[in-house]
Amino acid sequence: MWYISTRGMAPRVDFEGALFSGYAPDGGLFMPEELPQLGIETLRHWSTLSYPSLVKELCALFIGPELIPRDVLNDLIDRAFRRFRHREVVHLSRLRNGLNVLELWHGATYAFKDLSLCCTAQFLQYFLEKEKKHVTVVVGTSGDTGSAAIESVQGAKNVDIIVLLPQGHCTKIQELQMTTVVRENVHVFGVEGNSDELDEPIKAVFADVAFVKKHNLMSLNSINWSRVLVQMAHHFFAYFQCAPSLDTHPLPPVEVVVPTGAAGNLAAGCIAQKMGLPIRLVVAVNRNDIIHRTVQRGDFSLSKAVEPTLASAMDIQVPYNMERIFWLLLASDSQGTRALMEQFERTQSTSLPKELHSKVSHHSCTTETAKGAAMKPNLGLEIWLREEGTCFLSTCYELSGAVTSESVSDEAITRTMGHCWEENEYLLCPHSAVAVSYHYQQMNRQQPSLPRCCLAPASAAKFPEAVLAAGLTPETPEDILALEFKETRCTPMRKGDDWTLMLRNTIEGLSWQQRAQS
Repeated sequence: MWYISTRGMAPRVDFEGALFSGYAPDGGLFMPEELPQLGIETLRHWSTLSYPSLVKELCALFIGPELIPRDVLNDLIDRAFRRFRHREVVHLSRLRNGLNVLELWHGATYAFKDLSLCCTAQFLQYFLEKEKKHVTVVVGTSGDTGSAAIESVQGAKNVDIIVLLPQGHCTKIQELQMTTVVRENVHVFGVEGNSDELDEPIKAVFADVAFVKKHNLMSLNSINWSRVLVQMAHHFFAYFQCAPSLDTHPLPPVEVVVPTGAAGNLAAGCIAQKMGLPIRLVVAVNRNDIIHRTVQRGDFSLSKAVEPTLASAMDIQVPYNMERIFWLLLASDSQGTRALMEQFERTQSTSLPKELHSKVSHHSCTTETAKGAAMKPNLGLEIWLREEGTCFLSTCYELSGAVTSESVSDEAITRTMGHCWEENEYLLCPHSAVAVSYHYQQMNRQQPSLPRCCLAPASAAKFPEAVLAAGLTPETPEDILALEFKETRCTPMRKGDDWTLMLRNTIEGLSWQQRAQS
């Protein structure tokens, strides 16, 4: 299996090359040169598998046995999931009125990113030990990625990790999960800016190809292909748990509602769809709605500012995995993808070309008010927008496998959290509530619908502020309560500082230490 850049100007690489690269040298993102097509019999067989076994099957398709032998791959994945609190690793809660919530948050940091990062860290360690190498991982986070990345590599002798977190823009618990890890190989910076702003120095550093090579830099954000690969398992597991029967031909579709920020889970769903999984993707975002505007109007442009919301991990304006989705929809047209993304990076405001927008939206979309609107259960993408109490439903019918957005206000988030508690005594985190709000809107319409699965990316325990805002009582596990009493370590990056220079100096200092020790 080979990987190529979405922008077409970088040499192709194998899985190891994609894992260690993050961004491709031309600024693009790595994607498989070809996607395996899964037949009905394969899907029926996979439907009998546990979540870890599904991850093993998917990874075996995209990581050649010459790189990681299959028995070793299985052991690495078993090791990755050893510390999860739920014996199933991922658990489906079947609640009242057809609400299915897929809990992706049973890992060490109570967020879905534990799933992909624990596996990615195992792959990383395998190659580093085999080749006696050291890497420096650089991560920007909006809240959950940083803690999961730190958890996955803390204490590793052959990895240093630098995390930039947006000071004051994530919850206190999220910050403490990062700043209380005082291991020698963990370096946390608190940036006086939002998550998009802190991505700028990271992108600037990775644009210096010679610097990246000299210091063995890599990223564990969802730009990294390994993250997206493991996250594909969410969609397969959701489908197999919720499909009414796999004895029919064709297989029945299932709706998967994906709350998203940087669109990694969304890209994973689109790729699964392209491989033959009969899912319809409904994408949910908060008020930061660039993905929604892209689908509705072809308007891929930044707003004036990131709006802080209760679903803080999704407070993102630059959903970088959209590049993977554009590339898929453009039938692997790297020249078209490169032109689009370079214009976006230059002007921060881009209109999708007519052909691309038609594949995402127009020619196959109808827009109508949700009240009394007929539901047409075709495979494709739905975008759900709530604005000032009015609901609009856009249904895309002939999508070749894509991505994007539901926009939900903070008021709708707290209302959904309250509704779910009243019906089920079940606490949703605000990000999960963004997805579940779509389900409740569909229930209100009283129209026949497909089986539906809402992805739950985090535990409500991480977001007590949002739980209180919904008028509910937080339930906080003891290991989270204990964070308050731990030593913290965090270096400030203040407004007016040269963040890129600070990051480069830190990386150079770590390389010097590494050379001195070896």
